[in-house]
Amino acid sequence: MSLTLPVGMQINAPILSGFEHILTPEALALVAKLHRACEPRRQELLKQRVERQARIDAGEMPDFLPETKHIREGDWKVASLPRALECRRVEITGPVERKMIINAFNSGADSYMTDFEDSNSPKWDNQIQGQINLYDAVRRQISHTNEAGKTYRLNDTIATLQVRPRGWHLDEKHVTVDGHRVSGGIFDFALFFFHNAKEQIARGAGPFFYLPKMESHLEARLWNDIFCLAQDELGIPRGSIKATVLIETILATFEMEEILYELREHSAGLNAGRWDYIFSCIKKFKKNRDFCLAQRSAITMEVPFMRAYALALVKACHKRGAPAMGGMSALIPIKNDPEANEKALAGIRHDKTRDANDGFDGGWVAHPGLVSIAMEEFKKVLGERPNQWEKQRIDTFGARDFLNFQPEQPITETGLRNNINVGIHYLGSWLAGNGCVPIHNLMEDAATAEISRSQVWQWVVSPKGILDDGRKVTADMVRPMIAEELAKVKATVVAQGEDTTTYDQAAVIFDKMSLTPEYPEFLTLPLYEAME
Repeated sequence: MSLTLPVGMQINAPILSGFEHILTPEALALVAKLHRACEPRRQELLKQRVERQARIDAGEMPDFLPETKHIREGDWKVASLPRALECRRVEITGPVERKMIINAFNSGADSYMTDFEDSNSPKWDNQIQGQINLYDAVRRQISHTNEAGKTYRLNDTIATLQVRPRGWHLDEKHVTVDGHRVSGGIFDFALFFFHNAKEQIARGAGPFFYLPKMESHLEARLWNDIFCLAQDELGIPRGSIKATVLIETILATFEMEEILYELREHSAGLNAGRWDYIFSCIKKFKKNRDFCLAQRSAITMEVPFMRAYALALVKACHKRGAPAMGGMSALIPIKNDPEANEKALAGIRHDKTRDANDGFDGGWVAHPGLVSIAMEEFKKVLGERPNQWEKQRIDTFGARDFLNFQPEQPITETGLRNNINVGIHYLGSWLAGNGCVPIHNLMEDAATAEISRSQVWQWVVSPKGILDDGRKVTADMVRPMIAEELAKVKATVVAQGEDTTTYDQAAVIFDKMSLTPEYPEFLTLPLYEAME
């Protein structure tokens, strides 16, 4: 099937039946316009990331920016929110797969963040079919019938939709404009916005977005400019778009108020994206020989640097009249094991109780079965109030708090093997087209896979990478474990009746990403290039 493309645009991917309804000349013209207006700045911002990393590698430590002190000390608030975003006590998230979209809308959550990023494997078919699914969902005409003949449809009352496009570092390799790849984030945003913004406004709820992986307020400024340009292009009033920013990089923590300020006309607050945050800390300080985190299970929201970041986020948001959203526990319900299930549910309850009492206005879950527990804990604190913006934290947080990276132990063989096992399992699934995978009773996505391979890399490189039994973690120790854990993963996949074709490749990639001397910045970048 052929498409009519804007001048200068090429699409190097199959155009399947139905794709033409999304890849229309007008929608693609918006993609091209946003690309031409913003791509030079995106590339400059990515260059600034590299330069900042080089300074950190050389020993520079982050701190608050002196040039933006007037913003932190200024008297300003973000713009008022539409009614649809005032109450977000529980938000559910998941990829843009048709059945999952319906189940998330019907889950009883206040809000649903549909994901083109970390929980979605960015195969071309996934990206465009996801747009089709959302087009149908916005118009309440989405349905799905499974192999057993069961049909899924939307309930009368559904969650408020928010859309997460890809981060600034990700390209859409199948689409070029003037010979250059377009930004994956611009591509995802522009297609959804073009087809659905006016429909959502007419229905009273949207267009709302979540913005991932930002490292500075200048990156937020670029998104704000894109919002203004897109709204003007479609004749939609500025400020109609509302966007929540995931604070999931250590550098963004020092610029939270500045990020809110840049997006103040379009801001819907901040979210404490905990898993990417841990990954970011490892990545940023990978060459600091004094830095070495304990295994993932020990890095809870109660450890010093995570607690400081979370409470500072609540303080920044409520000071500026914006929602503060808690992050997601990876725990999920466990079938056929009542004792383990009860323990998992208790973990969810503890997580949401802490967030609600700390002042968060809501929190994330990864499974419909957890919505009621999370809702119950937030209602205990909020009652029938939609939020607790009036709760102002008076704590003071600085670089010493954000950079207090404890604990360094324990690091156990079990923890090491778990990282290897989860990394291989997730990568194999991602390569097969699934970016959201239950593994060992946790819902894993790209962020947790990044932690897994990054910790292995760090423990090999760092002099502090020592197991609790005294053995130093080395490449020679890890390589046989990769082979052993691959066999376990493949046995698990076979038992689930799934194909193991991609898992040998996943083990090779995990070896390369975790044992190479030079740390690869993002797991998903080389993976995406290897993907069809």
